[in-house]
Amino acid sequence: MAEVPDVYADQFQLNLGPLGCTLNFQASGANPVAPGSMPPIERVATIRLSLQHLKAMAFIFHKQIVAYETQTQLNIGLPVDVLRAMQIRQEDWEAFWRP
Repeated sequence: MAEVPDVYADQFQLNLGPLGCTLNFQASGANPVAPGSMPPIERVATIRLSLQHLKAMAFIFHKQIVAYETQTQLNIGLPVDVLRAMQIRQEDWEAFWRP
């Protein structure tokens, strides 16, 4: 049996089409970059799946994270600058994660 890859990603890209989607997982470069230049990004994995599978995964992820936060009494938040970079409004983020 082939070895299963084990990768780390700190970025992702989601591409949707009428028949499915592609998830590209990426890792940032290790070295500092000059101001104004784009940091090097390495694609570490690509996963292709149906839209139904993506939606089922999103539901399960949400359910599992809410259960984890409830069980541990921890709130897994994101810094405001990260939300801004992802074009997510703070109130939308909070409404999505509200039990």
